[in-house]
Amino acid sequence: MNPSIVAIDVGGTHLRRARWTETGGLTERTVLPSPGKERHPGEPVDRLQARMVDALCDAVPFEAGVVAGISFGAALDHRSGVVYASAPLWGPAGEPFHLLDALRRRRPDVTWHVINDVTAALVHLAAAPGRARHRRILLATISTGIACRLLDRSTGTIPVDGCGLQGEIGHLPATATLAGRPVELVCDCGTPGHVAAYSSGPGIRRMAEVLRQREPDRWRDSRLGAEHERGTAFEDAFLRALEEGDPLAHDLLTAVTGPVADVLRMALCLSPDIDEVALTGGVAVGLAGHYRRALLGHLERNGLYLTGERAPEWIADRLTVCGPGEADGLVGAGIAALTALRAADPGPSAEIAEAAGHRIGGEPL
Repeated sequence: MNPSIVAIDVGGTHLRRARWTETGGLTERTVLPSPGKERHPGEPVDRLQARMVDALCDAVPFEAGVVAGISFGAALDHRSGVVYASAPLWGPAGEPFHLLDALRRRRPDVTWHVINDVTAALVHLAAAPGRARHRRILLATISTGIACRLLDRSTGTIPVDGCGLQGEIGHLPATATLAGRPVELVCDCGTPGHVAAYSSGPGIRRMAEVLRQREPDRWRDSRLGAEHERGTAFEDAFLRALEEGDPLAHDLLTAVTGPVADVLRMALCLSPDIDEVALTGGVAVGLAGHYRRALLGHLERNGLYLTGERAPEWIADRLTVCGPGEADGLVGAGIAALTALRAADPGPSAEIAEAAGHRIGGEPL
C-alpha cells in the first residue's frame, strides 16, 4: 500500500500542506497563514476554531479514498484527538475542542489522522537509520510555542499521562533575569512565569523589550538595537547581532535559553539513557550554533552533579540541532497516517506507535 496522503502541519504562524508518499516524499507544497489569533486578533476562540476546521477541510481535495495526516501545534489527547489548548493559536482557551470529531463531521469523506506537531516531528526524526540504536530520543521544539516528546525504544513506548499528554514543557514554571534583575512575563496561555513566556519566539521578543527598557543606552549602542531601529525584522536583527559578537544580544540569548537549559538538565539527570536531545523549531534552527552554544554554556556552568565536572563532553555529545527537513511534521504526519492505515486502526495512539515502530502508553501494536 502506497497511497498519496495529504499532509498538513499547523503551527502558530503557518499552515503547511503537501502531498506525501512513502516512495516519493513531499510534493505540491503550499504555505498559508495559520487562521489563529495572530491573523485574526480579537476574534473569540470558538470562531478561531471554526476557521481552523474550515482551513483544514479546504486543504484536502475531494477525491475518492482521500487520507489526511495532520500535525497539529497544540496540547492534545493522543487517545482521542481532543485539543486541550493551543496558546499560540487561540491564547488562553479553557475548554477542550474535539478537533478530530469536528473534521469528521465536516468532511466524512476524508480519513483523518491527527497528532501533535512535536510528536510528528519526532516520528520523522526517529525514522532515520542512524538513530536506530538510540535507546531514548528527546525532541524539543523552540518556536512560537515550546514542547518536547520522548521516544523510549527500550520499553517500546511514547508514554502519556492521564490526559493523553506528554512533554508540555513550555507551560512548566520558570524564572528568568535580565540586567541583574528578575523578569516576570505572562505566557500566551495567560499564566505568568512559564518557560514559553521567556523562551518562545514571542517570549524572546518580549524579553528584548524588557532589556531595551532597562538598559536604553546599552540598547541604543548595540548592534541589535541599531538593526532593530533600522526596521530589520527582530529575528534577523538578533541573528546578525549574534554573528557580529554583540554583547547585548549575547546577554539576551543567555537569558532566554536559561529556562530551556533547566528543563533539559533535569531530563538528563532523571533519564541518562537519553542518547540524543534534538532541538527543532524556528528559534533553535534559526539560531543554530548560537542557540546550542548558549544551552551548553548553561549546562557547563551549572551541569549535572559530578558528570558536569568529570565528563562534560557527555552532554555535548547528546545535544544536536536538527538540520533542514530532518524533523519535519509534514513527513511525520504522512508516516503516521500511512502506518495507521496499514494497521487498520484509526486511533491516534496507534498512529504514533506504528509510525515510530513502537508501542505507546504501554499498549501493544
